[in-house]
Amino acid sequence: MTFLTAVTAVVALALMLPFYRVIKGPTVYDRMIGVGVSGTKTVILICLVGFMYGRIDMFIDIAIAYAMLNFLGGIIVAKYLGRTGGEPQ
Repeated sequence: MTFLTAVTAVVALALMLPFYRVIKGPTVYDRMIGVGVSGTKTVILICLVGFMYGRIDMFIDIAIAYAMLNFLGGIIVAKYLGRTGGEPQ
């Protein structure tokens, strides 16, 4: 097992940790933070997989697109919660 494979496995396991906050979060904001953190870890995981396959140029484009979708999703949910007073309907 190479060092890069071990790091990828650790990041993949660390990706599961924010899902506790998504599932058990007492507020909607905690769930939003959990989804944002898991999205960020997914971008890192995509880049590591690109390094493993030797095609970082292709995987970086995928990671950037995923990061933009993650950011825009957070903005959309924040605007929606701002209009509804902080609680989803």
